[in-house]
Amino acid sequence: MEIDFGLLQWLGCATGLLGSALLAIKSDVSRYGWVAFGVSNVAWIGYGLWSGAMGLVVMQLGFCVTTTIGLTRWFARAEHTA
Repeated sequence: MEIDFGLLQWLGCATGLLGSALLAIKSDVSRYGWVAFGVSNVAWIGYGLWSGAMGLVVMQLGFCVTTTIGLTRWFARAEHTA
């Protein structure tokens, strides 16, 4: 199976926009914005490695850290309020 690396940039773009929209609306589903950001981070890392854009890879690795913090805090908060 051949991977379409060009598709990775659009997956990263779409899930990044979805993640920011979900967090912006501040509703019951907002926490899933962090999941969308995680998918976006992975897609952009894959695309960056494929295209040789190491700056993009480093940035997305940093975003993986902030996404993990967001996921941990938001989902931990949801467990305490449930």
